[in-house]
Amino acid sequence: MARIELDLAHAYKRDPQQDSDYALLPLKMTFDDGGAYALLGPSGCGKTTLLNIMSGLVTPSQGSVLFDGKDVTTASPQQRNIAQVFQFPVIYDTMTVAENLAFPLRNRKWPQAQINKRVGEIAEMLEMSGQLNQRAAGLAADAKQKISLGRGLVRPDVSAVLFDEPLTVIDPHLKWQLRRKLKQIHHELKLTLIYVTHDQVEALTFADQVVVMTRGRAVQVGTAADLFERPSHTFVGHFIGSPGMNFLAGNVDQEGMHLAG
Repeated sequence: MARIELDLAHAYKRDPQQDSDYALLPLKMTFDDGGAYALLGPSGCGKTTLLNIMSGLVTPSQGSVLFDGKDVTTASPQQRNIAQVFQFPVIYDTMTVAENLAFPLRNRKWPQAQINKRVGEIAEMLEMSGQLNQRAAGLAADAKQKISLGRGLVRPDVSAVLFDEPLTVIDPHLKWQLRRKLKQIHHELKLTLIYVTHDQVEALTFADQVVVMTRGRAVQVGTAADLFERPSHTFVGHFIGSPGMNFLAGNVDQEGMHLAG
């Protein structure tokens, strides 16, 4: 596990001149070791770009990424020791559930006895113990994504596990079960988990701290209670909750408050 410190910006143009030239506007952010975080915002707000910078898939155009104080800005995902779970299952259909879960450990040359023990533990957490000998090709989409989750969680030595909209392919009536399971797994394993989503229910039920993003900017970081009760930006007040806050234009002077119109 690792403490992740970000001090960066990211532009696709070589010489950015205005905010719209940036995928990510300048930000400073720290993800503490063992915490559960969510990056929440609408499509195109920069949350996946930020996740990919942390994983090493994207190098920021400005600034730095530190893992436990070490500069890893230009390091590869392998060098950062990151596990990542994507929107769609990344598994081997020809392998069994057990073989898929064991794959990251075999790559690290773990002894077979330790592999069997760890695979059994993760399968039990994911409620897949009875499917260990089944081939992945015959499983439903939610079961395949659970395998992807398990592959991300199976190694106890990872710096962090990054989730990019991992419940996209899951039926709505099953999503709450996997959210509950992820929360339970975080409580048991104490891994650093960072979860990207546009769904406020997913973010607020999974994470201890939520980063709300819009138009390439992180506008507030806080607990679910902070975001609901004390929004520090108009976007947060509008985006969080159902329905969101209403805003009325007006001004305040010595005589009181006056609403426009």
